[in-house]
Amino acid sequence: MSVLALILVLGSALLHATWNWLAKRASGGLLFVWVFSTLSTLIYLPVIALTILALRPHIGAVEIALLLGSSTLHIGYFFLLNRGYQVGDLSLVYPLSRGTGPVLAALGAVALFGERPSSLAFVGIALVTSGVFILTGDVRALRRNGALTAVVYGLLTGLVIAMYTLWDKLIVSGLLLPPLLLIWVSSLTRTITLAPYALRHRSTINSLWRHYRKEALGIAVLDTLSYILFLVALTFSPVSYLSPARQISILLGAFLGVRMLAESDARRRFIAAGVMLLGLVALTLG
Repeated sequence: MSVLALILVLGSALLHATWNWLAKRASGGLLFVWVFSTLSTLIYLPVIALTILALRPHIGAVEIALLLGSSTLHIGYFFLLNRGYQVGDLSLVYPLSRGTGPVLAALGAVALFGERPSSLAFVGIALVTSGVFILTGDVRALRRNGALTAVVYGLLTGLVIAMYTLWDKLIVSGLLLPPLLLIWVSSLTRTITLAPYALRHRSTINSLWRHYRKEALGIAVLDTLSYILFLVALTFSPVSYLSPARQISILLGAFLGVRMLAESDARRRFIAAGVMLLGLVALTLG
């Protein structure tokens, strides 16, 4: 992995953890997803217009079909993630989703794209994954304290993460479409798809805006910017290296959960942090 790719991935991780913290604070479900998706579509509209004018990407039937497929996967991702945050802690749902996703994506990249990570990179993947499960804790205890539903949502979110990572890799590196176009179309699709549902719940939308407009604005900017950095790195680096490395955001998410949301068990989280940092070093050297 190059130094530039590492910088892009770490920047993406920081922004990603921050917007997930904001999403947990709001925990607004699909209606909140519509609010920040609409804001993101409007905020980035001038940028996407300039991008299209400057780059003039080819957009035919195949490109449209793949963009819509990506948008569908991202709708599923936001639905599952927000449901997870409604029933579980940030420090539980976030590590599960961000930890299982890259492992599945790396395995998928080997099977579908013929990528061949080095032995050291596989060690890094294993360390990052081990750190995730140390951070999460004993699943049997989760069952006892009623958090199993959150675990299921976290794992399902991880599966969708793997699917859209591989799908979007094909779009940006195979079809060479600008990463910003991919993300903006996804936001636009969510806005249009969820609009009828939002219009039937205007009072709830108004309430969400009154109480969580700062969170919605923050997510609208940071979610898109985070994924742009990651997709740019994908254009010249393998999925099997970048996807696990991006999961350093788990450390930041756990820190925000402990410090800002008063979630417990800090000692175990610090141990997990050390394991994942070792994994990041192995991925970088690999």
